[in-house]
Parts: sequence; structure tokens; C-alpha cells
Amino acid sequence: MATVTVTVGTAHVHYDVEGSGSGPALLLVHGTGSGGAVVNWGQTAPRFASDRRVVTLDLSGADRTVDDGGPLTVDSLADQVIAVIEDAGTGPVDLLGFSMGSPVSAAVAARRPDLVHRLVLVAGWAHTDGDEYLRNLFTLWQRLGEFDPAGFGRSVTMTGFSRGFLNSIGREGVEALIPNMPPTPGTLRHVALDLEVDIRALLPRITAETLVVGCARDATVPVENSRMLHLAIGGSSYAEIDAGHVVFFEKEDEFVKTVTDFLGAGSRRSELLVSEPV
Repeated sequence: MATVTVTVGTAHVHYDVEGSGSGPALLLVHGTGSGGAVVNWGQTAPRFASDRRVVTLDLSGADRTVDDGGPLTVDSLADQVIAVIEDAGTGPVDLLGFSMGSPVSAAVAARRPDLVHRLVLVAGWAHTDGDEYLRNLFTLWQRLGEFDPAGFGRSVTMTGFSRGFLNSIGREGVEALIPNMPPTPGTLRHVALDLEVDIRALLPRITAETLVVGCARDATVPVENSRMLHLAIGGSSYAEIDAGHVVFFEKEDEFVKTVTDFLGAGSRRSELLVSEPV
């Protein structure tokens, strides 16, 4: 694995490249959080690297990327993704964004269609303003992060995974998950950005072949948000997995198959069997 740094404004953005192959690289854009297995794709990224290059990066606010600590925007993080694609020299990439990474990845695809071969948006949303569930959840995270760090970890765990999954791993497993995403200053910068997301004007500009993946039991970003993204992106495909928000942790095999089937379909897009939103 190669680790590289590229400078974007005041940010020194770290990214890793692993795997090999002649096709488009896959760039994975993480969600809210400063570090840990959930944010950094855990064991999932290597599963894509058997026949392709896989690029993972730390956006501003994450562990290894250092910047001036200022407020984040979708555009500023999209600039970082664009810089990584250009610096890595992989040509147009297959771009996958999870949670907060979904609006960031959508912005990249809308602004720089020349850099995005195919687009996958997982557990994402188009706007926070006007959605009282999202606004209140992210506001709660801000308050807990400031006054009750342990409560923050419990809230993130409770909404990040389905009830069935939490019960299946038992108390010891759940308690092990809680410290995974502490409310560091970087994480709280991400949460502040989550409150400001609005990419509705960009969605009609996306021309890349797109798959939207919704999580049927998502209590962080309810699945209706993914269904709305699918409807707003012309010609996109949709798949829904019976899992909580962190789908690649909760149902890794199904997640990997859904993504690889889509990326492997290429021009055979019509043959890809995906569920339609209801």
C-alpha cells in the first residue's frame, strides 16, 4: 500500500492506494467521523482491491489530514477528492461516497464529469434544511459532542446500526463499538457540515452512470433520502439493502456484491438486477 499527501488550500490530504489493475480505480469517500474502522472502511476496502486499484482518503476533519481547522463545506471537501483523483493519476475513477461522503461525491460528479466514470452513493442525502429528523439528529450530536461524549458514542452506535444487528452482537459487542467514533473536533466539524448539506441544484448535472444504495433500516439517514436521490439523478439505478446505516460493516458481503455487480456491469447496466424504491 502506498500512502501519499496532496496539498489542497490549507489542507494536507492523505490518501492510500492499494491493489492493481488496468481498469478504473475505485475511490472510497468516507462519512462523518475522525477515524476508526467504521470511518476508514475497516476490512472492506481490500475486498475491492483484488483486480483494481482502490484509493481511500482522509477528508479534512479525519485523523491524518491537517488543515487550518476552519468550517467545512461540500465544495471544499469535493475539491479535496478532485485533487486526489488528479494527483493519483488514475484517470476517471469509479467514485463511491458513504453517508457524508455521498453529497461530497455527488458534487464531484456534477462539477467534474471528466473525472468520474461511475458513481455509487450509499446512505446519502440531498439536503438537511427542511428535513426535521436530520436537522434534529445532527443538532443532538453537536450537543452531545460538547457536553456528553459518552452519550455521543451511544447515539451514533444506536442510529448507525439496525436493532437486529445490535442484538445479534450482544452487549459486549455493542460496548466495543461505542468508542469507535468519539466526538473529536474533526468529527464535530463534519457534523456541522452535515447540518448545511444542500446539493439539490447539482443533482441534475450528474451524467455518470450512477447507483444509489439505500439502507432499509437506516436510523441515521432514513432510507427515503436515498430513494429521493435516485429519483433526482436521471437514469440512475437503485438498490436497497436490509441493514442499518453502516451497511458495509453490518452486511459486508451483500454490500460488496451489490457494488461489484454494478461496477462490473459496465455497458450491461440494464442487466443489473436492483430493487426499485417503494
